[in-house]
Amino acid sequence: MYSILIAAGWPIWPLLAISILGLAILIERSWYLRKKHIVRKESIEEAFGASTEMAKNVEFLAHLSASSPIGNLLAGVLREHALGHSAEAAMEELQILAQNLWTKLDRYLGALATIATVAPLLGLFGTVVGMIEIFGSQGGSVGSAVNAATVGATNPQQLAHGISIALYNTAFGLLIAIPALAGWRILRAIADQRQRECEECTRQLFKKLYSEI
Repeated sequence: MYSILIAAGWPIWPLLAISILGLAILIERSWYLRKKHIVRKESIEEAFGASTEMAKNVEFLAHLSASSPIGNLLAGVLREHALGHSAEAAMEELQILAQNLWTKLDRYLGALATIATVAPLLGLFGTVVGMIEIFGSQGGSVGSAVNAATVGATNPQQLAHGISIALYNTAFGLLIAIPALAGWRILRAIADQRQRECEECTRQLFKKLYSEI
C-alpha cells in the first residue's frame, strides 16, 4: 500500500489528508447525534415534572440546561415562564436557543459534503498530472510521479503500467467520495430527525405552560 502511495506521486497526499479529516468528521458526528445524547429522556422527564418553585431555582435550570441539548431548550422555556414573560417574548428567546442548537446539529456536515465533492476532482487532477509526467518522459524529460515511466521509455508494457499507477489517484478519490457522500446523507437525515424531535418536545412543554397558545 505504501509503495502505491509513493508511486502515485504527490497529488495522493492531499487525498490522504482529506480522507483522514472526513473519517474524523464521520466518527465525531455519529457520536454527537446519538438520540440519547441530543434528546435525553431524563432531561425531558425533569422538565415536564418541574414545579413552579423548581423552575425558579437557578441551580435546577443550570443543571437541566447542561444535561443535554434538549435540556437547554426546555430550561429556556421554564425560565421564561417563571420570569412571567409573555408567550411572544418567550417564543423570541426560544427561537434564539433553537437556532444555536440547529447550528450545533449541522456542524461539520458542510465540510463533509465538500470532501465528497472535492475528492473525485483531486483524484482526477492527480491522474492528469501523472499522465503529463508519463508522456513527458517519453520525450526525454524525467517523470517523477510514476516510477515505471523512465526517460525515453518506449516499452508499451512500461507505459501501460505507468498509466495504471497514475489512475490510482482517481480510484482513491472515488474511494473517499463515495462513503463521504453516503455518510453526509445519513448524518443529514439524522440531524433533521433530531431537530424535529427537539421541536416537538419543546412545543409540548410550551403549550403546557402557555395553555392559551
